[in-house]
Amino acid sequence: MDNQDRKLLEFGEQLLEGNEKGHRILFLSVIGEIEGHEILNERMKTTKYEHLLPLLARAQDTAELDGILLLINTVGGDCSCGLAAAEMIASIDKPVVSLIIGDSHSIGVPLSVASDYTIIAPTATMLIHPVRLSGTVIGAPQTFEYFKLIQDRILNFTAGHSRAGKKELEKMMMRKGMMAKDLGTILVGEEAVKAGLADRVGGIADAFSWLHDAISREKGE
Repeated sequence: MDNQDRKLLEFGEQLLEGNEKGHRILFLSVIGEIEGHEILNERMKTTKYEHLLPLLARAQDTAELDGILLLINTVGGDCSCGLAAAEMIASIDKPVVSLIIGDSHSIGVPLSVASDYTIIAPTATMLIHPVRLSGTVIGAPQTFEYFKLIQDRILNFTAGHSRAGKKELEKMMMRKGMMAKDLGTILVGEEAVKAGLADRVGGIADAFSWLHDAISREKGE
């Protein structure tokens, strides 16, 4: 197994450089659950933030990469670590496109909108819901205030990196009736575009088309 195959197997990372334009693109997959400060069950498919952050830092710092393609299919996970990764993505000064294939739930929403351009597949979903701790809301006032702080950070980031307003996002987050045992809103494909959380409906070809165009503009090609 060569080094590229090992990176793909361990981290979902692949360097794409065989295109006709000669652009060097880093492919990263954000799949499963975002594993953060706690180690999850080894049988669960996870994206480890301690792997993701160094990959993003290297992508920013090397002149050998022209852009990044993020493939997203996540059920969410550690809010603090997911938001840290989203901040890293948003601060990269190279073209970044995210493609939601499957799901972008919970903290996956800020991860998706952190890129310069967000594409969602026709049947893919985005789920916005209140911050939870293992599915349980604890009644202590201090815990509520802490959850509210995290929730506001997520709302502010998402509103700041999408066309969705904070008030609209909060309404979707607190919506009743759509989910049997929780509050929240599920948006499918075009609904996410209309809500301002994605830029267009499309697939992998659309993601590469946007990314190559963005790289060419930046290079003055």
